[in-house]
Amino acid sequence: MRCASCGQENPQGFRFCGGCGEALEPAAPPRQVRKVVTALFCDLTGSTARGHGADPEALRATMRGYYDEMRAILERHGGTVEKFVGDAVMAVFGVPVAHEDDALRAVRAAWEMKGAVGELGLEARIGVNTGEVVAGQGDSLVTGDAVNVAARLEQAAEPGEVLIGAATRRLVRDAVRVEPVEVAAKGKPEPVDAFRLLHVDREAAPFARRLDTPLVGRTAELRQLEQAFERAVRENRCHLFTLLGAAGVGKSRLTAELLARVDARVLQGRCLDYGEGITFWPVVSVLKQLGDRARDTLERLSAASSTPNELFWAVRSQLEEVASEQPLVVCFDDIQWGEPTFLDLIDHVADLSRGAPILLLCLARPELLDKRPSWAGGKLNATTLLLEPLSGDECAQLIEAHGGVEAEVRTRILAAADGNPLFVEEMVALTRENGEVAVPETVQALLQARLDQLAGDERSVIERGAVEGQVFHRSALLELTKVPDVEPQLVGLVRKELIQPATPTFAGDHAFRFRHLLIRDAAYDALPKETRAELHERFAAWLEPHGQELLELDEVLGYHLEQAARYLRELGRPSRELEGRAGRRLAEAGSKALARSDLPAAANLLGRALAVLPEADPLRPRAAIERLAALDEASPLEERVALIEELEANSDEALRMHGRIARLHLRLMTEPQDAVAEADRVAEEALPIFLERDDDLGAAHVYFLIAWINWLQSRALPTKAAAEQLREHARRAGALGLHDRARNLLYAALHNGPFGLEHLRAELDSPAARGSPLAELNRFTVGAEIAYREGRPEDYFVLHDEAVVLTERLGLEGIRIALIKFPVDLLLALGRPAEAAEILRKADRALEEHGQTSYRSTTLVQLAQALYALGDPDEAERLAVHGEELGAAEDVVNFAFGRGLRAKIAADRGDHAEAEELARSGLEYAYRTDFPRIHASAHEALAHVHRAAGRADDARTELERALELWERYGFSLEAARTRASLVEL
Repeated sequence: MRCASCGQENPQGFRFCGGCGEALEPAAPPRQVRKVVTALFCDLTGSTARGHGADPEALRATMRGYYDEMRAILERHGGTVEKFVGDAVMAVFGVPVAHEDDALRAVRAAWEMKGAVGELGLEARIGVNTGEVVAGQGDSLVTGDAVNVAARLEQAAEPGEVLIGAATRRLVRDAVRVEPVEVAAKGKPEPVDAFRLLHVDREAAPFARRLDTPLVGRTAELRQLEQAFERAVRENRCHLFTLLGAAGVGKSRLTAELLARVDARVLQGRCLDYGEGITFWPVVSVLKQLGDRARDTLERLSAASSTPNELFWAVRSQLEEVASEQPLVVCFDDIQWGEPTFLDLIDHVADLSRGAPILLLCLARPELLDKRPSWAGGKLNATTLLLEPLSGDECAQLIEAHGGVEAEVRTRILAAADGNPLFVEEMVALTRENGEVAVPETVQALLQARLDQLAGDERSVIERGAVEGQVFHRSALLELTKVPDVEPQLVGLVRKELIQPATPTFAGDHAFRFRHLLIRDAAYDALPKETRAELHERFAAWLEPHGQELLELDEVLGYHLEQAARYLRELGRPSRELEGRAGRRLAEAGSKALARSDLPAAANLLGRALAVLPEADPLRPRAAIERLAALDEASPLEERVALIEELEANSDEALRMHGRIARLHLRLMTEPQDAVAEADRVAEEALPIFLERDDDLGAAHVYFLIAWINWLQSRALPTKAAAEQLREHARRAGALGLHDRARNLLYAALHNGPFGLEHLRAELDSPAARGSPLAELNRFTVGAEIAYREGRPEDYFVLHDEAVVLTERLGLEGIRIALIKFPVDLLLALGRPAEAAEILRKADRALEEHGQTSYRSTTLVQLAQALYALGDPDEAERLAVHGEELGAAEDVVNFAFGRGLRAKIAADRGDHAEAEELARSGLEYAYRTDFPRIHASAHEALAHVHRAAGRADDARTELERALELWERYGFSLEAARTRASLVEL
């Protein structure tokens, strides 16, 4: 233990320094990190039988040899031996520092251990598995299910076998041969996927890029490479070209394209990041490709007596000899792992080679410049090129080259991969494998290894930046790191291509952006949950005074407090105070989303608020009511039912009434039979209670129910009156979700009620028709209605399409489904019933899927009308009856349209008595509404019946009544059609 006062080291356990007598501070526990590691378990088999009757000294010598050999193999491959227990050994790859090929190191070690155990005359079972664990920084002790699974694989292996887990296999897929097995692991409900190891390739990379797809982008970079080769050939000398870029950015793919194009002898070698005798490993690989002619040079490399200069001369001479016969490209990959002597060799060849065309192509990550800041500096025959990420369009082309994915999946992959081709390819492959857009183990390994190579202070800065998000600010870092300056660390992270400068959100500050969202996620995921909780809460405390100008301040604060509360709950230490703060911020953000008519965002924010708000929080019922209003009709029923049940279970009578109102509205939409009468009773009971208490929220909710009761019965004027009351009480209560619902109901009443063109134009020009996305949506639909009535179908379809696009952009699925039916009346008026039928079938399927029985019943009757126009009266009659039966008895529009249609069908068949009975019944139902088009359509249906029965005068009377209605309310197409029918009479 080091004394903080004088610096002297003291034995563990001393309370006072032996040098100066000062009290010794106990060492802080190691920082906990979450990371993906590969665990290896090896256990000898038959140890009991082996020990029986054996001489203890001989047995001890055998076991000592086993321990020493296993430790040597594991450490040679970069593993950390955690413990020996009896004749079992456990090792971990990835602690204290992760490498991108930890899984391959572990598998190679296991394969070598298997052979070494056999040479000792023993047999062992080995299990290898990869997964997330928690470890102390600088400590090999790890905990997590991945370790348990590795132990289970070892126990399930046969003597002399190596079993590896599924995650390990994915990480080493290009370097091994395996066969699948199933392991019934103790404590696991399902068998564990495992693989029996059959062969390991010592030379292979852990995972290889696909080089057979078309090269996307990189045209300029490829031309630079070709020009460097052409220059080497033209000048008959060596040219050094260094291609820099992060892992996966496309260095290997670009190189493969170049090598396929040039007329040259190609030699390739790759630097290893670990192992014995790796200094000249890539050079040896290159020379072996020359066969017998390079035997002498290889022998000199392996001889210990040669000096570096002699070796450099021998290698250079060998390459010049080959290049004198044919232009030569020597490609060295991953030279950032090259030993200094190897890098000196490249410098030597580049500086001194003359009289032969050689392109020395070196591939490296930017970390090379940390090791050799002056790499290739000052050389006139050298080029260094940094390979930047692909653009979004280029990544989209790459996805298509790999077979394509669905549009939504493509968008998510493009956002996550952020221009890295390897990330794109791996995510597309994983999506095809399991249907999820997730971060593949290959990508996780690359990113984790990059982060583990950072210095401790750089690692701390990047992790705390990740807490803020993909874009983070210097001032926030100073708060979260509690250090006076983070500038050196930020500069280092920019140089390492992990972050880049960004436009700050806060004036006078400096901002940075992660080069990839996945780097941000990897840095964040390494933080233990306890640390995440602390940092999120500290960031929220910093942001509150600094972010007052942010429009989304409540949402951002709510998110960070929500994360802090969630992690504490997952750790078994929930904080009610923190959860309440998070819930209140999220609820406020949800209300603001409602104010801008962003219903999907409002529903999401209010739902998250309810997930953390304590049951006793006074804001909770209000948030539940607002979320019910924000939920789209197409949202899952279980979400609404859960909210309703919570309100119904409240001890407060008023809140229970809110629950009853919400349940009745749901019934009106999904199970309308026998719901209207009960809804009427509840509304009549509840309204006086809320009004007497001056409870505007309650009154708004009741008027919401009253408006729907009237709308279901196709009564536009009472609907409009209730919606206006709803809007006023919702405005007073600040219930923005209910306020927007009032707007929708008002415009629905305007569309269908007894309002002429002048009234519609006045509404279109009113201030209430502006100011929010939903208001804009209603402007489109009212404008389309005016165009329809005035006989301007082209204008109608333009406005209607704009309305549909807006609902898609706003995520209003329920409104979108309702909107797609709107053109049906116009299409029928234009004599295009086939198009109308197609639209209605789509709408019917969507409404059935979402349980919207009330809307669906009317849709079926409309579909019946289209089918009648198409000449299919039998199916039309069946659907008309089904629509009447499906809806509520009070849903009179179904009976008005349905019976009018059935009357026409009966009249066409010659059953005039039934036809007239049905037509008059339909007319009676029509006049229970105040919808002019229903009245006019019912008169036309009765006219059809009279005409079929030969009663021309009666038919003329009904048509004249219909024409008067069409003309009064401005339905020009229908009026023209009815005039034509009168002329025919």
